[in-house]
Amino acid sequence: MAILYSYRRCPYAMRARMALKYSGIQLEHREIALRDKPKSMLLASPKGTVPVLCVDGQVIDQSLDIMHWALDKSDPDGWKHVDEKAASSWIEKNDGPFKTLLDQYKYPNRYPEFNPEEVLSASIKLMLKPIESALHNHEYLLGNKLSWVDIAIFPFIRQFAGVNPKTFEALPLPKTRKWLTQQIESELFNSIMEKHPTWVD
Repeated sequence: MAILYSYRRCPYAMRARMALKYSGIQLEHREIALRDKPKSMLLASPKGTVPVLCVDGQVIDQSLDIMHWALDKSDPDGWKHVDEKAASSWIEKNDGPFKTLLDQYKYPNRYPEFNPEEVLSASIKLMLKPIESALHNHEYLLGNKLSWVDIAIFPFIRQFAGVNPKTFEALPLPKTRKWLTQQIESELFNSIMEKHPTWVD
């Protein structure tokens, strides 16, 4: 059986867990403690970050690689049937510059050199307004069907919204809020957010 090392609140781990669950992959879930990572995980993946999937004698320790591995096994609703160039563009923006802004926004004490209002403004311009525009044209980021790109990105938007919920609610982003709420309230997301005891080797 596949073994997944995960951390409940990590957005990278969330998207991996969602893809694995959607694809019907049977696995042993090992919830880690960030301050006391299990030796078995560090032996498998010395970089020490989640998610880490150990399966069929291989170690997959990048969340997107785990998603694609799972979807290649089973993709009942056609999550992968999207324009690859458009998908790459969204993912590169989310995982690169937007993740940097998200960290600056969430942890202002770590980044005292940045003005929080400017970080918020830059985040809106870079990611949130383009999402809103895309959702004005269709129901999801890449069309009228949910795709792996929605699943890969929404945990980061969820984290951003959670930093200051009142501020997020006040932004002129009704389509984005609807899209986000739909994912947060989905049966799939709630099924992967169940709590697990911390794994100890």
